[in-house]
Amino acid sequence: MLMANSNPLSMKKKEEPIDPAESPKLALSGQVVTMDAGGTVLKHGVIFMESGTIRAVQESGQAPPGGFESVAIIDSGGTIFPGLIELHNHLSYNILRLWDVPRTYSNRGQWAGIPEYRQLISGPMKKIGSTPGLLAALVRWVEAKCLVSGTTTSQGIALFSNAGVRRFYRGIVRNVEQTNDADLPEAGTRIPDIDSKDAASFLARLAQKKCFLLHLAEGVDDSARKHFLSLQFKPGKWAIIESLAGIHCTGLKEDDFDVMAGKGASMVWSPLSNLLLYGATADIARARKSGLRIGLGSDWSPSGSKNLLGELKVAHLYSQANGGIFTDQEIVALATRNAASILRWDKFLGSIEPGKRADLLVIDHRPKDVYQALIKAKENSVRLVIINGIPRCGTPELMTSLGAGNVETLSIGGEKRAIYLGQKTGDPDVAAISLRSAKAILRKALKDLPQAAKFAKAVPAALKRSAEQRPVTWQLALDELGPTGLDVRPHLSLDGKPTMVAAKGPLAAATKPVQLKSLQLDHLTVVDDDSFLDLIARERNLPDMVKKDLPAYY
Repeated sequence: MLMANSNPLSMKKKEEPIDPAESPKLALSGQVVTMDAGGTVLKHGVIFMESGTIRAVQESGQAPPGGFESVAIIDSGGTIFPGLIELHNHLSYNILRLWDVPRTYSNRGQWAGIPEYRQLISGPMKKIGSTPGLLAALVRWVEAKCLVSGTTTSQGIALFSNAGVRRFYRGIVRNVEQTNDADLPEAGTRIPDIDSKDAASFLARLAQKKCFLLHLAEGVDDSARKHFLSLQFKPGKWAIIESLAGIHCTGLKEDDFDVMAGKGASMVWSPLSNLLLYGATADIARARKSGLRIGLGSDWSPSGSKNLLGELKVAHLYSQANGGIFTDQEIVALATRNAASILRWDKFLGSIEPGKRADLLVIDHRPKDVYQALIKAKENSVRLVIINGIPRCGTPELMTSLGAGNVETLSIGGEKRAIYLGQKTGDPDVAAISLRSAKAILRKALKDLPQAAKFAKAVPAALKRSAEQRPVTWQLALDELGPTGLDVRPHLSLDGKPTMVAAKGPLAAATKPVQLKSLQLDHLTVVDDDSFLDLIARERNLPDMVKKDLPAYY
């Protein structure tokens, strides 16, 4: 939670984990795709759960485990998977629509500070991120975007306060950087590249974490690869150990993947974002051949999939177009058991087994080809999402049967869904905002970006006053500034003004003010966004296999 009304000293207190393990006894039946080591699929299975934990997984018709004799078994009417685990996302930006990428780039530094990027992405986010009262609406919207698509874990929303405290928002969806849970070690994260002179000290930081997510060699040219090579601080000595998970890795060569795998490291693949920006993605076939553990991330909505369910589709398309790099089961594993293993959470998440957390995703029907069914599932195919044993989103009938109260209803692809956003550990500011209200607030704020007077009225007076009156107030920390002065998912200063590093020569233009434009709020789902696939079809850098074949997955 944000703890926006807290004294800075309270930051020292141990916070509760997401959804403390107090969920009731539930029994859910359906076709169960366990994603365990043996690939077990129960055509007619039942999952028994209590206090956030799976107590038993067994065939229908068997006697229930002790204590569940009187618990009604609820038929899910579909196929049950582990909840999806996202290893790369910049959630704060997911209020923004897909960017019409102007040209093909060869590395991250070429696009991150250009006027179009600053006008459509970093500029709006700086203004929104520093406006009291908007943070709660943003958190509500982007978390719901994850939730309705079956994502139960993602990277977090970074915050900083006027007291100089930096932390992560913890909400309904699990946050890999801040769990406050001894069973789920917190991941480290870093966006700026590592300089060779800092590689040895970075190695010490890696050793302090079970998992460290690092943007690595983002780009396809030699300069992108040099950021990987800078991790070698002495001949044969690398700042690479088992905890390192390299995000993107698009600039790596064959031998580089062998180095990563030999050190026990992992990588996180974001194919759509890579293809949109660079016209190419990591050599994923070579990465797989090296033995690297691979996870998946949708990156962010400005240049990636709207959600992880969408990124599974692009990963599958790319795999099929390149000789079948992965089986369908392996594609699903990228966002379940593989992701949990990379985080070192595999003892508690990533598969449906007794003793593991009750994070579940249910899709329509009971197909024979279960893995392809998930890959091709649309958001309105999602019948139910459970996190830590608590039903969070699903059909009204299922949510009622499972005891979810005080839900908010919405339509996804013309079908009714109920979403439960109550949370014992939730932030009071976010708790006060419904999903419907968050949508209205953000739509007005984005529309009125160019007009200061109208923009100021986007936030309801009560919310703005509440945020301003608190002794500790929180703002979005929009990641880091590159050392060149270019915006690389920019960082806000403590007074809310952009922090810019002085640039000279051609880079100086990146520091000049830009006139913001009216923008549209990105839709929660693809099935409710009539323009998404049209935008995909017009993107300059995407190969035909994405432009032409992705619509068939929806």
